Amino acid sequence: MRITEQQPGVSKRYIDPDSVTKRMDGRKVINTVFRSLFFMATLVALLVLGILFYRILSQGLGFLSAEFFQNFASRIPEKAGIKAALVGSLWLMAVVAPVSMFLGIGTAIYLEEYAKKNRINDLIRMNISNLAGVPSVVFGLLGLTIFVRALALGNSILAAGFTMSLLILPVIIVAAQEAIRAVPQDVREASYGMGATKWQTIVRVVLPSAIPGILTGSILALSRAVGETAPLIVIGVPVIIHFLPTGVTDTFTALPMQIYDWAKRPQADFQQVASAGIIVLMAFLLFMNSIAVLIRNKFQKRY
Repeated sequence: MRITEQQPGVSKRYIDPDSVTKRMDGRKVINTVFRSLFFMATLVALLVLGILFYRILSQGLGFLSAEFFQNFASRIPEKAGIKAALVGSLWLMAVVAPVSMFLGIGTAIYLEEYAKKNRINDLIRMNISNLAGVPSVVFGLLGLTIFVRALALGNSILAAGFTMSLLILPVIIVAAQEAIRAVPQDVREASYGMGATKWQTIVRVVLPSAIPGILTGSILALSRAVGETAPLIVIGVPVIIHFLPTGVTDTFTALPMQIYDWAKRPQADFQQVASAGIIVLMAFLLFMNSIAVLIRNKFQKRY
């Protein structure tokens, strides 16, 4: 049996119900297959994440104590602590966060609001996007050449902070560009219509609307900076120190360096100490992310 279908101004065509049923059945099968594949992929990812969390928590919780946060690094696992590394990471983020966010957001504002649409600026935007995929060790070599040797900053907090800022700068720029570009043009034109200048429009209209997206990219970028080890190794950041830095020109160590040193040691107890250090690093990341999420949610409710 065939069904005749006719539209105004179109000749008649015949539809076979059996063929329609077969196509629908085929689509349902494909949909079921892909849904099952995606579900299995999610289960595998959750399983791996669960195993990782279980291994880290089961090995590291026993070493988490007040002494672990108060002691410096030691060759004896029971006396090893994370005090210098934790304070060093706080100092490092105190340099990386303002430098990278100021330069990144400022660059994004210029490229999206002020720069003309031409081939040169398009090339700049494309190269910034490509820099986001460059291996971190390359930025470490760049930091070693410019900050450690040319500017004679040594393996200080300032040199490491500038190096890490270069590492995450492309990610922040791209995220900020996308957030600024997502603000409707009608909002800008309404601001201009009310007599606001371009700078007033950017500060009072565009940036408040784009802050949630900007912070999302910044969260991911800063989280990467906290956990990177290769650039710190290249610029010569020490693994073990027994003092706390008092300024940005002092030598320091960081959580990834300390965890890396513990993990590569042959003693089995140091593997558990490394797991305890990973727990501290994860808590540090969650604390940073929580602050950024609170700020982002506040602006999302307001705008």
